Amino acid sequence: MADDAANKDLREAGQEYESKLADALARQSEPKPAPETSYGMPLKSVYTPEDAGDQDYLRDLGFPGAYPFTRGIRPDMYRGRLWTMRQYAGYDTVEETNSRFRHLLGQGLTGMNVAFDLPTQLGMDPDHPLASSEVGKVGISCPSVRQMETLFHELPLKQVTPSLTVNASAQSVLSMYVVTAQNQGIPLEQIGGTTQNDILKEFIARGNYIFPPGPSLKMTVDLFEYCAQHLPRWNFINICGYHVREAGSSLVQELAFAFGNARAYLDEALSRGMDIDDFAPRIAFNFSVFNNVLEEVAKFRAARRLWARLLKERYGAKNPRSLTFRTGAGSGGSTLVAQQPENNVVRVTLHTVIAAMAGVQSMHTASMDEAHALPSEEAATLALRTQQIVAYESGLADVIDPLGGSYYVENLTDQIEEQAEQYLTRIEERGGMVAAIESGWVVQEIGEEAYRFQREVEQGERVVVGLNRFTTDETPPIELHSPDPSVASTVRDEIDELRKDRDPKALSRALDELKSVASEGGNLMPATLEAVKSLATVGEVSGALREIFGEWQAPNV
Repeated sequence: MADDAANKDLREAGQEYESKLADALARQSEPKPAPETSYGMPLKSVYTPEDAGDQDYLRDLGFPGAYPFTRGIRPDMYRGRLWTMRQYAGYDTVEETNSRFRHLLGQGLTGMNVAFDLPTQLGMDPDHPLASSEVGKVGISCPSVRQMETLFHELPLKQVTPSLTVNASAQSVLSMYVVTAQNQGIPLEQIGGTTQNDILKEFIARGNYIFPPGPSLKMTVDLFEYCAQHLPRWNFINICGYHVREAGSSLVQELAFAFGNARAYLDEALSRGMDIDDFAPRIAFNFSVFNNVLEEVAKFRAARRLWARLLKERYGAKNPRSLTFRTGAGSGGSTLVAQQPENNVVRVTLHTVIAAMAGVQSMHTASMDEAHALPSEEAATLALRTQQIVAYESGLADVIDPLGGSYYVENLTDQIEEQAEQYLTRIEERGGMVAAIESGWVVQEIGEEAYRFQREVEQGERVVVGLNRFTTDETPPIELHSPDPSVASTVRDEIDELRKDRDPKALSRALDELKSVASEGGNLMPATLEAVKSLATVGEVSGALREIFGEWQAPNV
């Protein structure tokens, strides 16, 4: 009875407030349009206990480290260990990138994100006719194990692990890293790190695919199988909502399409007879962070709960580690603005604060100059310092899930989870993620959302400071990195030397074996590793597989 009376009082007080609010707004000469979330849902001015719905604390929130992990995947979170501070690097030569990582490690970096150029990502050697203008431009050219060994020369791989941001050629790149780590004396079972390896998102976001979706999915899960048996510390996939968001999706679509991809990988692995608890604990994610603080925090909280429920209820996982949504977070690159680039420092600070409050496991913060060029050393250091200041000076690492219990944040968390589930149902109705990709539906959904967002920016309905509001005609000077034009020639010379040094018969046998395994549907990872040991290049490995699988041409939508 007391609860009923309290609820009645709350409703009456709420109605009185709404009346006062309406009167206040009516007195405004230029009333603002009714606000909504970034994904199009109406917003209230004030949230109350009624907006938290019928949440059961233990069922829907729980404590950190306990199902459904809404409040965090570990009981101690940052009070026990801070997030891994990763910065992205990969430019000009492997020697230059090695030097950049050495510098950042000296400044307190605790993880390395390695960017590869487009030819490496697309399985082309630097002397391929289509590669010449892109060698070393958006990442390093790494066509063989020799470049990989130079990249990680004398870097502390036992203490600081890399994330290899590559997808279509993930098997080749991982094989090169395995050989490099072994040559540094690290046993297979101790090799740690991550391959992005989320090829399905390439079909819906970036377009850096090689083979059709079917063979691509098979090759991705080959890594699941191989790593589960031989590389127990390796995270064999980093399912990447980040690039889905960068392609123009809403945060709901980012979450839903990433989980749609995840379900496709899980189903494929299970179809091979693998046990869910043998591989799910090594699945990681990478999500973007945009500027809306509370929405983005709610997104990560919703993702943890949705993943835990999905793995438990749909896939029957028993190991608690299988239920934990482990994710990195990266500054949304498309939130950075070329105009007034110093403002990007503020945006990146917001991203860092969001990720810390959201309880992510690793973080990459963009540099203020990335809307113009690859980051300079000074800008990259400042981006790292931003993480360090938030970690050590803000107090956000002292309390777990500090926004938990906020009526608004809990409402957002529930709403985002519900909308993502609705999208996942639509994907299932279309025959699953691969079928939805092949039909062009996913790309169409993202395209419509991207158009809506851009239209709002161009019409001034969505304010971007320095771009469509508070602009200036002055462009402050900023020191930008300029690509070295000699890189392509240098790398081509290195490849020529490699081809002279290797045993052509051993190479031929290795590539023939790779094609044979591909034709028979076997796991390609062992054969790829042997080819790399025979000094096969990324282009040669991918070329052999192109003969078997063909290349994918996207449908017109």
